[in-house]
Amino acid sequence: MTYAQNSMIQLVVTSKRAKKSLRKVPHQVAVAFVFWRESVKEHRLEQIQKIPGYHDEGLSGRLRGLRSFRLSLGYRGFYRVVQNTIEFVMVEEVNKHDYKKIERIFD
Repeated sequence: MTYAQNSMIQLVVTSKRAKKSLRKVPHQVAVAFVFWRESVKEHRLEQIQKIPGYHDEGLSGRLRGLRSFRLSLGYRGFYRVVQNTIEFVMVEEVNKHDYKKIERIFD
């Protein structure tokens, strides 16, 4: 993705899987997601990715193409950029960055 494409992204589409997982997480994690989503709409994804507290990073291996960001110490959000929109994939508990459970979902 080029810089120009990334700077245009302001729309976050929440998938069915993400909506379902957001209903199961603690309230403060769901609130953190809403805040992240609204921040992307207001300031664009490129600017939000620069905020150190989110630890926004691209994933590798079987999860290549996905990015993750911190919602709390134990929860991360996962998303991918699809045709200049963000498809929010899910919020899942992750301990010590163990992505094995997430990998099984995308097998």
